Amino acid sequence: MILLRQHNIRSRRALAFTLAELLIAISIFAIVLAAMNTVLFSAIHLRERTTEAVEKALPVEFALATIKHDLGNLVAPGGTLSGSLQSTPTTNTTPNQISPDFYCNNGTPEASYPWGDMQKVSYSLVPSVGRGAMGKDLVRNVTRNLLATTEQTPMQQWLLSGVESMTFNYYDGAEWAEAWDTTTQTNLPSAIKVQIQMSQDKNAGALARISPLELVIPIDIQPATNSLSTNTVTQ
Repeated sequence: MILLRQHNIRSRRALAFTLAELLIAISIFAIVLAAMNTVLFSAIHLRERTTEAVEKALPVEFALATIKHDLGNLVAPGGTLSGSLQSTPTTNTTPNQISPDFYCNNGTPEASYPWGDMQKVSYSLVPSVGRGAMGKDLVRNVTRNLLATTEQTPMQQWLLSGVESMTFNYYDGAEWAEAWDTTTQTNLPSAIKVQIQMSQDKNAGALARISPLELVIPIDIQPATNSLSTNTVTQ
């Protein structure tokens, strides 16, 4: 009987955990939980940074795509619905306008706007209305009714916020020029380069200055001429 009791006590001791074993198991479990917590929060922060970067990139991509679509559809000057391309116009009817008037054929005919695809487009930098916002807002001005006898107020479309400046350069086939005037040169440039400088935090150092966004759009349309080709076959 005594031997049986001693055997039962030894069996229970063999099945039980010692305090040291419990402490070791708890320590291992805590280390695993800490590692899982680090990985989880790193993944959450990475997702938030990725989402923020995508949200910031979408307006930039939309603005650049819109500008490229406008300048890539320029029409030759001199037509009934097409005016001249002057980088330094004598008058600007749109407040804060920082671009020439571009005459494009990329308008979308709609039932509410009984006009064709020709439209006049320009760009303006207007003060941002948001509190504490840096830079200005880039706005696209569109005039659809080009046959109106009175000056039309353009429709405005917001493109991008936080813009410091926007410049245009014109390629003549050999070099870039800061100005272009089709009233004296009679033809469009071979390409137009657009540079958009975004604003940055005033506390950021000079080395942290953001490089400008740059877009180069080739221009394939040139005015037609009445001159006959030298290869014309005569009878």
